Amino acid sequence: MLLHRPSFAAHAGPIAIIIIHSPEAIMTAFNVVRFKVKPGMEDTFLDAHRNIAASWEGMRHANIVKTGEGRFCIIVEWESMEALAASRPQMIATLDSFRESLEDLGGGLGVTDPVAGPVVLSLK
Repeated sequence: MLLHRPSFAAHAGPIAIIIIHSPEAIMTAFNVVRFKVKPGMEDTFLDAHRNIAASWEGMRHANIVKTGEGRFCIIVEWESMEALAASRPQMIATLDSFRESLEDLGGGLGVTDPVAGPVVLSLK
């Protein structure tokens, strides 16, 4: 927020308040998905994600994190929950392209453990 008051002391008029929104200030949404990749299939898994930016419309940024031996997590930032929901068919198509490279996570989860939601607090 920028506050502006003329520099001369005699002016007692109103203060103009200008609110500048940066793209970073707009709250977005994220989805996070855990995977367990079969031994020897890591390249298949990673290669399937290399071109997702072209087909996952509304995606701002994605990272794949290796969390253990054969275990990965993708973290995707979206413009909004609506953009995330609209891209579900493309995300499922991507999953289908490498599904055979995944192991069941157990506990009734299947081969993925997804969660998603809007950002409620953004910190640097």
